[in-house]
Amino acid sequence: MELKAEEEEVGGVQPVSIQAFASSSTLHGLAHIFSYERLSLKRALWALCFLGSLAVLLCVCTERVQYYFHYHHVTKLDEVAASQLTFPAVTLCNLNEFRFSQVSKNDLYHAGELLALLNNRYEIPDTQMADEKQLEILQDKANFRSFKPKPFNMREFYDRAGHDIRDMLLSCHFRGEICSAEDFKVVSGSPGAQQ
Repeated sequence: MELKAEEEEVGGVQPVSIQAFASSSTLHGLAHIFSYERLSLKRALWALCFLGSLAVLLCVCTERVQYYFHYHHVTKLDEVAASQLTFPAVTLCNLNEFRFSQVSKNDLYHAGELLALLNNRYEIPDTQMADEKQLEILQDKANFRSFKPKPFNMREFYDRAGHDIRDMLLSCHFRGEICSAEDFKVVSGSPGAQQ
């Protein structure tokens, strides 16, 4: 008696049969293919559908990988020569939509979540990602304990805290002549931008 018990303990857990595995699997059709029933037309059809689907999946995946490694690309270049060129359209993009130095405590209270500086509980979400000096300033501005919020206007906020071409344009020359911020006009979808 004791020898059998010891043999079972040494052997450990017995592997699960394919039918038991298939019946508990979430893979569609597997439970129908490897069922405890005898071989039937239903099982054969399920096996055929499963293998067909697997073949289609493998073909599509193989084709997509081969397509990726061909590195297809399209380059289209139209060159137009002009003797007289009008002042060109210039696009200046800044990933920082607002100047952090211009964001006030009231702005942070009303638009902190929109600016991704605060979460919905008025807390700083990722302190490890911020610069130490900016983090101190942000923590000071985000202290709303005795703060009484004032009315907030998004257009005024865009005008005040948005970027200004006079600050960003350091030098500009076109056809040998100096150009300035007055030669540019703001075209933007922002509510405070001039059209």
